[in-house]
Amino acid sequence: MLPKFLIADNSQEAIDLIYVVHTQQPRCIIECDLDGFNSNQQIHWIDAKPVAVEEIATLMEEAEDFYEAELENQERLYEEEED
Repeated sequence: MLPKFLIADNSQEAIDLIYVVHTQQPRCIIECDLDGFNSNQQIHWIDAKPVAVEEIATLMEEAEDFYEAELENQERLYEEEED
């Protein structure tokens, strides 16, 4: 089973962008700047866009929490490698 969210990038074509991929329905790819999750954000829907605004809001909150936790984990891993 795939994780609910994945981080993706395309540094060869979109240096300043990062993507959070939601693998469960409604599947989507959230594009944002490396500067912050909410910066220049665009949602690319793979499945039909949910009608309920609350469902989208919940999905975005979960994606942002995942994104921030992944960044913190990466920082911690890099710090451990330096020690």
